[in-house]
Amino acid sequence: MELLFLGTGSGVPAKHRNVSGMMLKLLDERNSMWLFDCGESTQHQILSTTLKPRKIEKIFITHMHGDHIFGLPGLLSSRAFQGGDTPLTIYGPKGIKQYVTMSLKLSQSHLRYGIRFVEIEEEGKLFEDEQFVVTTKRLQHGIPSYGYRIVEKDRKGELMADKLQAMGVPFGPLFGRLKRGETIVLDDGQKISGRDFIGPDQKGRIVTILGDTKYTQNSIELAKDADVLVHESTFMDKDKELAHSYNHSTSIEAVTVAKRAGVSKLLLTHISARYLYAESKLMEKEAQALFPNAFVMNDFTEVSIPIKREEG
Repeated sequence: MELLFLGTGSGVPAKHRNVSGMMLKLLDERNSMWLFDCGESTQHQILSTTLKPRKIEKIFITHMHGDHIFGLPGLLSSRAFQGGDTPLTIYGPKGIKQYVTMSLKLSQSHLRYGIRFVEIEEEGKLFEDEQFVVTTKRLQHGIPSYGYRIVEKDRKGELMADKLQAMGVPFGPLFGRLKRGETIVLDDGQKISGRDFIGPDQKGRIVTILGDTKYTQNSIELAKDADVLVHESTFMDKDKELAHSYNHSTSIEAVTVAKRAGVSKLLLTHISARYLYAESKLMEKEAQALFPNAFVMNDFTEVSIPIKREEG
């Protein structure tokens, strides 16, 4: 599981930062990817990576401001020309279906795959299967803006196949019995308990991705115990009055959410174009003074979210 940032700026594209977009790569987990927001030129950013749009399974839109949606019609159209023929689901605020369908209709764009729309009508669970649960809560941004909490379900430990084969256990049905924790008896009379050859459990990871927002309790609830929190940091603390006037957060407010939620790592994005590289590094130092595991993201930064295993 990795997060690849395609755009880390706010409002309008800049030479050093494109507008919002990030990809949650789940290639090992389910051979697919989930896109969060799709600002203008997101598909151009993808061209500078190894990402394959045909592998996008779900798109989550946080809110309907242009710097988060203007790249969506183009990406959807291009996906059809790049071998993408599998259906995808788009989640987002009310209006996302009308925006996408009208854009495609008026431009006479014909897709070779189906799109399922899930417009958020209330807070709570949006999606669940045997691997993941995604929930949402509304944030505070002037227009409906949402945060997403992605929880990977726990997995049982894997069977230590190499050790068993070294002991002479033939690959086949016996492995299945051992995986279930049963005890088997080999031809030489040796007893082997499956419980002794099951690796540590794999604890599910938690990723929280928030849309644009002022400081709000819902951010803390969505981020509770997250391995990674992606939080907007449009302004530095010195510009907090400006941040509040535009319904945005500062780096210090993002840190406050991270600390109160007990997250492991804080990734700051949606940086104002007024801050060039030097000031963005000052923003990072400002955050790290209070929360050492906080980092300002740049376009094309990739962050790995490693598997957690229970001891034993």
